[in-house]
Amino acid sequence: MPYEFSFGSFFVGFLIVAIGVAFMRWHRVLADNFGSGVASYDKARLWALITVLLGFVVSINLHWFIIGNLARMIFRADT
Repeated sequence: MPYEFSFGSFFVGFLIVAIGVAFMRWHRVLADNFGSGVASYDKARLWALITVLLGFVVSINLHWFIIGNLARMIFRADT
């Protein structure tokens, strides 16, 4: 499966990265309002970091490669 750059994936990934960066920037406010306060600051930062990394993977169009490899590992056909 050759690599193909996709502008659609790039822009969607860029939006996911922007959301993750905003989440990282205001993680305390979000954790106070939607989480359990100080106890969830680290969890909020972790989820923000995961969001940013996922956005990078989507923006360089590697998510199809990862999903395809996982599907081939799980649903391997014996031929």
